[in-house]
Amino acid sequence: MPESKPTKQFREYETIFLLKPDLTDESVDRVRERVRGIVNREGGKVLRFTVWGKKRTMYPIAKQARAIYVHAHYLGQPGLVSEVERNLHNLDEVTRYMSVKIADEVDPDSRPALEDVKLAGDVDEARAPGPEREEFRPPESEESPEMDEENLEEA
Repeated sequence: MPESKPTKQFREYETIFLLKPDLTDESVDRVRERVRGIVNREGGKVLRFTVWGKKRTMYPIAKQARAIYVHAHYLGQPGLVSEVERNLHNLDEVTRYMSVKIADEVDPDSRPALEDVKLAGDVDEARAPGPEREEFRPPESEESPEMDEENLEEA
């Protein structure tokens, strides 16, 4: 009976980290590529990065009401998450991060690497505001019948 070659099993993780809102796209790409390099260096596999864009936070983080949200989805060995979080902690651009294990024993060949995605995020406060909404006024008609008590009772 021939022995089958054991396949290397990884764990599936996702990490969401918040970046300072005043960063440029190049700075966000630099942080993203640094995390990608750590995952690859540690023998993992990046499935997808999704930049969710600048969004309002529930409460101020690092004295900022907004942050740039980045979601990283990857496969790796158990020590990989601690290495990613250690590097995120050392970066000044990163204000918060959280990692979650999604699954155990995932075959890396069954999970294809997907193209990175960049979403728009919320409307930026720096943009010019849209036209102010006017107070609602019912359309004026030429004949406006006065409602008396009989009409009010029917309505």
